[in-house]
Amino acid sequence: MSAMMQPHGEPLRGAVPEQANGPTALRIILGVKLRRLRQEKDITREDAGRAIRGSHAKITRLERGQVGAKERDLRDLLTLYGVHDPDEREEFFDLARQANTPGWWYQYSDVLEDWFELHLGLEDAASMIRMYEVQFLPGLLQTEDYAHAVSRLGYPNTEPRKVARIVALRMARQRRLLQRQDPPHLWAVVDEAVVRRPFGGNDVLRAQLEHLLELVRLPHVTLQVAPFEVTAAAAGTPVTLLRFADPDLPDKVYLEHLTNAVYLDKPAEIDQYTLIMDRLCAEAYSPTETVEFIEEVLGEMH
Repeated sequence: MSAMMQPHGEPLRGAVPEQANGPTALRIILGVKLRRLRQEKDITREDAGRAIRGSHAKITRLERGQVGAKERDLRDLLTLYGVHDPDEREEFFDLARQANTPGWWYQYSDVLEDWFELHLGLEDAASMIRMYEVQFLPGLLQTEDYAHAVSRLGYPNTEPRKVARIVALRMARQRRLLQRQDPPHLWAVVDEAVVRRPFGGNDVLRAQLEHLLELVRLPHVTLQVAPFEVTAAAAGTPVTLLRFADPDLPDKVYLEHLTNAVYLDKPAEIDQYTLIMDRLCAEAYSPTETVEFIEEVLGEMH
């Protein structure tokens, strides 16, 4: 797999201190460990499913971290896989209990789509978040007014209270990721049109661009603008790549659509999107040039 690189060329892995994983990441880690145990014993998913009074599909969902593990099912699987040491079994039970606790986003469940909840959990555990946006600024970089403007466009028939809750979730997500002690490295590439498109009007855009200039001063935030002539932008779709410090968490590609999302983690898929992102970063304005470009756009607005 081609290695994701930081802007200065250092390998990514281990560059950001590992933080405590949330429930989504812990479910995936538990699933990875259970799959490893099953494969070491050469037990099929069908046989494992029968051991917990279920099907191979249930084992697949459990091993992918799509569902939490019930204590009875976990107890039977550990016995089937030959894990009999009480201390070792308790480690699995403790991991399962932590994985079944609600995430911080639970308080926003009234406006949170299931397909986006998974992304919040993965994002929360990531050590590096790389993204490319073609229409809006990434939600993690938006001001509250800009977020209101784009949310009203995305949910045109939604009552104002729900839009306000969606924006509140976005702001809470920003605070958690960008202001904590061990933040992930956020590396965003945005199309030039994103920086020029005045969602909410010129005053909202001006405040948003000024906000970007403040964010890029943070050591864990890198921003690049891809000018119109960048051919790598022909990918034409928003892309987010997530990498984790925990070796039991595989890299993920997140592709968001208006009403759903796709999650990819096969090595060939990760490689393909990593190459696209690497090319974008190479052809886009450098972080320094991006600051100069944003300052020029602001100057044109006065």
